[in-house]
Amino acid sequence: MEHKQLFFCLLAGALSVYSGFNLTHSSLNFGTLALYLLTLAVLARAVFYAQLDRFFATLPGHITLGILGLGAAFAAFVLGFILWNAYGCAPTGQEKAVVVLGAGLRGDRPSRLLRERLDKAYAYYCENPDLTIVVTGGQGRNELRPEGAAMRDYLVAQGVPEQQIISEEKSTSTEENFAFSRQLMEQAGLRAEEPILLVTNDFHCYRAKQYAAMAGFAKVTALAAPTPFTAIIPCYLREVAALVYYWLFRSSRTGFLHPLVGILSAGKSLFYYR
Repeated sequence: MEHKQLFFCLLAGALSVYSGFNLTHSSLNFGTLALYLLTLAVLARAVFYAQLDRFFATLPGHITLGILGLGAAFAAFVLGFILWNAYGCAPTGQEKAVVVLGAGLRGDRPSRLLRERLDKAYAYYCENPDLTIVVTGGQGRNELRPEGAAMRDYLVAQGVPEQQIISEEKSTSTEENFAFSRQLMEQAGLRAEEPILLVTNDFHCYRAKQYAAMAGFAKVTALAAPTPFTAIIPCYLREVAALVYYWLFRSSRTGFLHPLVGILSAGKSLFYYR
């Protein structure tokens, strides 16, 4: 067996194990679907190595490799952009409120991804105990309660006074997270002109900052929570697609996919983290 073929066999095995874990521990969404398709592609390359090598030696094969190479280079550029922007807007300590974006429940409790966000927000709150914490997220399919309510209870259990938490419980997208939170914050006397800190996972920071600005928040910093290892590949694959979609349409309410959301998703929107 050639070294290159052995590499594809080992990569296919690793991806198969990783995909199997996600299959049993994650709901179906664009990110997990992209992971499964990537795994199948690498498996096909390993199994049909000789046949594909002969094809790639032909003119159509060269064209195919060129297209795949351009696609991979563009995806790498977008990934680099996401990583560059994840940690480029650190908190200043002058923020008046922390907005924690929802990320799904497991039954009635925060998912691992969401716990990372909440723990990051709580750690920052401990350093700045006068802050108001805004938790935001409605009730999705397969969830027993609104995400905002579960997030509030999680923070209260950590020791945050309930009166310092604003719970937004109707939003279904990142855009609505900020739009609905702004209404509740203004009712509590927090103006959109005052600095806020958003907390989300690292892959999501750039788009979250754009949607915060779209909702009218003038001074926004971001605190990036880590992404669990088991979720890194599907989350970043999904975010690449989501960011390209954002660059094209500037909103989840426009573009060709908007009428399909709900038909193509299973339990969560294909692109948008609640």
